[in-house]
Amino acid sequence: MPDRAYRAAPADALRIETLGELTAIFDRRSMQTHLVIAPMPEILAAMGGDACGADAIAARLAGEFDLDGEGDVVSIVADRLAELAAMGLVAEA
Repeated sequence: MPDRAYRAAPADALRIETLGELTAIFDRRSMQTHLVIAPMPEILAAMGGDACGADAIAARLAGEFDLDGEGDVVSIVADRLAELAAMGLVAEA
């Protein structure tokens, strides 16, 4: 199965605030607030303005975090990308 590429919402469309272990993401386009936990904010940050898939994001996250022993990181990132897409915070590129 090919790695789907996604693009994050423009940075100025989102307001991201950390609330302890939760992160509130207000989407100015839909006027909705989403409460998420790690690794959702980290995935959005790793995407930046690039269109990228789970493989590329997992590689970027591995450069910042110790992901040894975290299971199949690419599969986890792919699942989280699908959830972010369902929320409208990323879209297929």
